[in-house]
Amino acid sequence: MGGDSDSVGAAVAPAVRVVLESGLPNETTSMFTTVEGEWDEVMAVVKRATDVLLKEFPRASLVLKADIRPARSGQLRAKVETVEHYLTE
Repeated sequence: MGGDSDSVGAAVAPAVRVVLESGLPNETTSMFTTVEGEWDEVMAVVKRATDVLLKEFPRASLVLKADIRPARSGQLRAKVETVEHYLTE
């Protein structure tokens, strides 16, 4: 796994696959996967992704942070675009 004995890439890939297949806007970085959508649909994806891990491992660790802004969507990319705009000034 990339020569790093602490790598968990192969272990978390099935959970990330669940997120990708959900069809919800998402982004995976080196440390986290961000998912955007309505509360119930996002929580259902989180549950499915966690369940996939628990089929293979005796426990799963989950960090959850929510930014709840009713009537707003498309913020996954919009927030990054705002920062990028200020960086080009």
